[in-house]
Amino acid sequence: MSRQRSSRGLSVALAVAAVALGTIAATTGAPAVPPHDAPPRLPSSAQAAHAKTQAVLNEIVAQGTPGVIARVRDARGVWDGRAGVRDLVTERPRSTGEKFRIASVTKTFTATVLLGLEAEGRISLDDSVEEWLPGVVRGKGYRPGSITVRHLLNHTSGIFDYNMDEGFRALYAGDEFDRNRHTRWSPEELVDIALAHPPNFQPEQGSKPGRPGRWDYSDTNYILAGMVIEKATGGTYARAVERLVIRPLGLRGTSVPGTSPRLPAPHARHYSTLFEDGPEAKVRDVTEFSPTVAFSAGQMISTVGDVNTFLSKLLAGELLPPAQQRQLQDAVHVDGDKGHGGPQDRYGLGIRHFKLKEGCWAWGHGGMIPGSATRTLASADGRRVMTMNRNGDWGEQRLEDAAVETEFCEP
Repeated sequence: MSRQRSSRGLSVALAVAAVALGTIAATTGAPAVPPHDAPPRLPSSAQAAHAKTQAVLNEIVAQGTPGVIARVRDARGVWDGRAGVRDLVTERPRSTGEKFRIASVTKTFTATVLLGLEAEGRISLDDSVEEWLPGVVRGKGYRPGSITVRHLLNHTSGIFDYNMDEGFRALYAGDEFDRNRHTRWSPEELVDIALAHPPNFQPEQGSKPGRPGRWDYSDTNYILAGMVIEKATGGTYARAVERLVIRPLGLRGTSVPGTSPRLPAPHARHYSTLFEDGPEAKVRDVTEFSPTVAFSAGQMISTVGDVNTFLSKLLAGELLPPAQQRQLQDAVHVDGDKGHGGPQDRYGLGIRHFKLKEGCWAWGHGGMIPGSATRTLASADGRRVMTMNRNGDWGEQRLEDAAVETEFCEP
């Protein structure tokens, strides 16, 4: 589901609120990174440099989130931070080896696959959606022949976001979640929910590199992108991601669940207030549900180590040829702050250029799905990378921002 932040504060009174474990740990490298890529162990002086980030993680937990983990990787090595618990019942601490739903960080994988298919000559990003999915985009005001694959990937298509449909959201709010958590959705059904609404704007009104215009973060764009992948390859979305990203990088903790509602072990329990506001909002265990609700816009599962490896290699130019790499980072002006970020950001193809502070920028993506909130960021050359995950989906963005600003904007 879309990385929309509500205005609810981190005020839910959880038993775990006082359990700020705050452990700083240096590791010898992410489990999924091949041995020759394993960074060195951090000396104690370098560990101390992350003390402020650890303090922010502790504060996230103290204000209500069950648990949070983070991994930073740079030329000096790897730093792991964690606070809080993976399970409110057992109170076992969180671990950076856990697998979790990465939500809209999936979009960066999806865009990379389409760029890889273009590099193979199997598709052009300037192909129209109608060419690949004839008859799929239909509705009052829609002109599918004018919407290109590129428009989908940089959110300039104008197609309505199915996650903003009130009827759809109601299916996963409060007690309705349990009734619908195992519902299997087809991509076509999700697209049809969106197309019942008129377009927000036409593609020619969209933002372009160097020329601000209309822009709207829409999960529907990436559902259609996944459908294009399946049409172009003749196989499943999962198979394409595995062939072009997971296997080449050896991401052993990363998977595309397809229709399975389960999280592979080891994992934290995922908790949500399910769109309910206020200090009395009930915290629910939402660990299991059908990932078909997000398909190629947000269904993937990974680890902080694997996401770091992926984003680092992607920005270093090790996954895509130069022509596709340029397109990946040919970013447009955003319009508003939807999609987890600020109004001064830029958005490339499945990757966002975050303005963290004046003169401080980083590439990456955010993601939120019931029970899991993820943020990943990297320097332009991929040499410094950070991924963090919370196993709760409520609260302000402010503390997450503080953590990433500390790592990327302070000396």
